[in-house]
Amino acid sequence: MCGIIGYCGPKNATKVIVQGLRRLEYRGYDSAGIAVGSNGSLKVIKSKGKIKDLHNKIPEDLESTYGIGHTRWATHGVVNDINAHPHVDCTGDLAVVHNGIIENFESLKNMLKAEGHTFHSETDSEVIVHLIEKYFKDDLEKAVKEALPLLKGTFGIVCVHAKEPGTIVGARNGSPLVMGIGLDEMFLASDVTAIIAHTKQAVYLEDGEIVVIKPDGFVTTDIDDRQVTKEIEQITWELQEIEKNGHPFFMEKEIIEQPESIRRAISGRIDKDQATAHLGGLNLSTKDLTNIERVKIIAAGTSYYASMVGAYLLEAIPRIPAIAELASEVRYRNPIIEKNTLYFAVTQSGETVDTLYAMKELKRKGATVLGICNVVGSSIARDSDGGVYIHSGPEIAVASTKAFTSQISVFYLFSLLLARMRDLSFSEGEKFIQDLQSIPFKVEKILDMRLKIKEMAKKYAHCSDFLFLGRGVNYPVALEGALKLKEISYIHAEGYSSAEIKHGPIALINEDTPSLFLVPDDDLRGKIISNIKEVKARKGKVIAICVEGDEEIKDIVDDIVEIPKTTELFYPFLMVIPLQLFAYYCALELGRDVDQPRNLAKSVTVE
Repeated sequence: MCGIIGYCGPKNATKVIVQGLRRLEYRGYDSAGIAVGSNGSLKVIKSKGKIKDLHNKIPEDLESTYGIGHTRWATHGVVNDINAHPHVDCTGDLAVVHNGIIENFESLKNMLKAEGHTFHSETDSEVIVHLIEKYFKDDLEKAVKEALPLLKGTFGIVCVHAKEPGTIVGARNGSPLVMGIGLDEMFLASDVTAIIAHTKQAVYLEDGEIVVIKPDGFVTTDIDDRQVTKEIEQITWELQEIEKNGHPFFMEKEIIEQPESIRRAISGRIDKDQATAHLGGLNLSTKDLTNIERVKIIAAGTSYYASMVGAYLLEAIPRIPAIAELASEVRYRNPIIEKNTLYFAVTQSGETVDTLYAMKELKRKGATVLGICNVVGSSIARDSDGGVYIHSGPEIAVASTKAFTSQISVFYLFSLLLARMRDLSFSEGEKFIQDLQSIPFKVEKILDMRLKIKEMAKKYAHCSDFLFLGRGVNYPVALEGALKLKEISYIHAEGYSSAEIKHGPIALINEDTPSLFLVPDDDLRGKIISNIKEVKARKGKVIAICVEGDEEIKDIVDDIVEIPKTTELFYPFLMVIPLQLFAYYCALELGRDVDQPRNLAKSVTVE
């Protein structure tokens, strides 16, 4: 993995492909390369490092009308020029880029070596190009179709051959590919961000589909050569949404966008006349909704912590048993599907492989699975039984921020919908809606305190360890805060329920290990204050995120960030914003690459 772009048409393919690779930088990568058709042959240029390193190797006069490009996030083999994609066959006429994992590459490599093929890289991906070479008889599409059945694993493959200039062949199995349709030009990419500068018309490939594109059109078939009719969809994102618009980093831009992204997540989904929510994409009748006896949510990373908030809300508001589970664990433990249980698969990208495969396993066993995701046309959006888009707009920074608050927005709406079908009164529903609609304004107030949080981050950025502590609905927010700090600043951080501090983590407390406590004005506030005093008694530094006017907290901690007051269950929205900003400013202070932290990728499409 990580990013793929292919182009054929009247423009200089080299420039189009490099521009597309720049649009894909946000996904995280460690090397890049291109293969373009020029003067009857393929010109392949690869480089470890950033796109600028690749660009410096490309001759300014390199003209081409078709080609492919790739940004690699290493899975097999070290980071170097040789392991970068594209990979070429023994003749140098065939080039392939690949996202995914080929599980049986070692046996295929041994077979191909025995047949005389020469390998140069340590990657699993190189077997693909030699396998296609093995079957190539002046028909690239046919050779791809003969090679694919031998591959075990996941792949998004795009390839070109010098003997078929202007033709690009792509295939998908578990790793996303989208086709872009322009005027006498065509595109293939792993992500629409690579192509929206050129076209708003897209076709999303499904698993098992192969596409052949030429400047004047495309043909999509399956592995058995049966033609597949595809629907052309409109890309809803605008080009300016994937630009920094004056911000130094996408992460800062996306944190600041949250008042608006929360508004978009709830816009058009509130029914004030009935004091309830309306979620039209669920594809569930009123009877289906009233029959729900429990909810299970599968997710990974930040989406998992948002799901933990969602599970808490579903138990607290409509009083339905709910649990969030790691998708990577659900798939492999042979999950039991219970009657009248609704499942949610939560993911920003809609392509997270752990969540996608777990969802497929649940559906195979007869479960109803709804998706909560951001990307229209993504795999989970298409494969689920229904669901809700969070409408965050493009999230470019690898570390997720606005997707978290948009995901929990959907869980607040869904909890309100189910609660009003059960025993939540009209007046309680009205109050709930008022509280929810007030959140974007309160987030704006917190964002106005950025400079104070920045100064606090400077004070603590050089600490090597952190504890993040919260209770109740804010416990997952503590986990998310710890994740953000370690993701982008590389500071070791752990999140815990503050009640658990005496069950082990307190052994870590010293003058050099700060503890960050989330202290809302709820029923557990007194318990949290006791935990703070336990830390202070051991000379630990304490930062508190507390409610405006909490004088008691000011007197017992070292630093505070005050947030506006809200109703108890709505504090996750307000608690998470200072944590995102704190992580961001710590990373800046340490000189980290905030948008593309080391070893991380935006869309995790391999297990």
